[in-house]
Amino acid sequence: MTRDQLLIFALASVPTMLTVLIGILINNSRLNDLMSRLSDMDRGLNARIDDVDRGLNARIDDVDRGLNSRIDDLRHHMDTRFDDMRAMWQADLRRVEEVLDARLKHLEER
Repeated sequence: MTRDQLLIFALASVPTMLTVLIGILINNSRLNDLMSRLSDMDRGLNARIDDVDRGLNARIDDVDRGLNSRIDDLRHHMDTRFDDMRAMWQADLRRVEEVLDARLKHLEER
């Protein structure tokens, strides 16, 4: 091959190489745009997820406080009822004790 032939082959391949390089640059630009849009969407989605998470946590805390309050109310109510039952049983047992004491006293007098 002569020098002229090599120059012709080199010059013939230059437009093809330039076309390929321009295509690579355009694709790179489009990929960068796509990555930029995807990262914007990701930030927006993360922000929305964080908002939903904060809202759910607030609602769960409200429900938890409500349940704790309701459980405390029920516990107080049950304690009151048990105290009332204890007082009633003590009064009934005192009355039985008084009746038995009266009967024993009556038997002892005989």
